[in-house]
Amino acid sequence: MKFRKLADKSQIDLATYLKQYIKRNSNNSIRIYVGCDSHVKGEFTTYVSTVVIHVGNTGCHVLYKKEKVEPIRDMWRKLWGEVERSVEVTQYLRDNGINIHTIDLDLNHQEQHASNKLIRPLASYKGSKHRKVIQLNQR
Repeated sequence: MKFRKLADKSQIDLATYLKQYIKRNSNNSIRIYVGCDSHVKGEFTTYVSTVVIHVGNTGCHVLYKKEKVEPIRDMWRKLWGEVERSVEVTQYLRDNGINIHTIDLDLNHQEQHASNKLIRPLASYKGSKHRKVIQLNQR
């Protein structure tokens, strides 16, 4: 899976890079976070998947992957695309022996927020083969 480093935009193989990074920083406490966000602008919806490596007290290292697709105006479909991409990245990392700390999903438990409509379907998704991958954050 190809990603880029935020610092210099260079392309990397995600699993290979993370394994090397974790090995080089083995003396530090490392937490890995996965997330995805999207934005509709003009003719495209752009998804940006991120992997954030939090290293001890030294800060974070950000890796990302951009994907442009046809415009998705339906918020449910757009947010579900974020969930799917986050789960895909997390499953890929786990398949390569890399555990993550948290997946950050842009969903809200409060009913007045539109993203709340994805909470129930996500519970079913969590009951599937991805149940150990998804940890829903409270917002």
